[in-house]
Amino acid sequence: MDLIYTSSLEGITPEQLEGFFVGWPNPPSPQTHLRILKGSSHVVLALDGERVVGFVNAISDGVLSAYIPLLEVLPPYQGRGVGSELMRRMLEQLEGFYMADLLCEPELAPFYERFGMRRAAGMFLRNYARQAGS
Repeated sequence: MDLIYTSSLEGITPEQLEGFFVGWPNPPSPQTHLRILKGSSHVVLALDGERVVGFVNAISDGVLSAYIPLLEVLPPYQGRGVGSELMRRMLEQLEGFYMADLLCEPELAPFYERFGMRRAAGMFLRNYARQAGS
């Protein structure tokens, strides 16, 4: 599998972002997904030809902290190291920050621990009526 990894959104269209947010009851559209990526301070995409098959994004204050809200790989590409490579590249981009945080389900914690991340208590607030981003 010869994927290309990039931090550029140049030329990326909503059509290339089809199929993400699997299992979300009210997922963002591909157009909204592209707006999310464009609004992020950091992004890494995995491309198979022209198709985006995985992505991770971060938002940051540019000084001390960054938060990684989304990491997703399309189902046919899962279990092939794509998520690990996306995460490795994102953490490389964020290595100069004091903190790089994320929230995840407990069963996903071992994946992130492989990158030196530690478990912590967290709090969150969700407005599910706005889950689609519109």
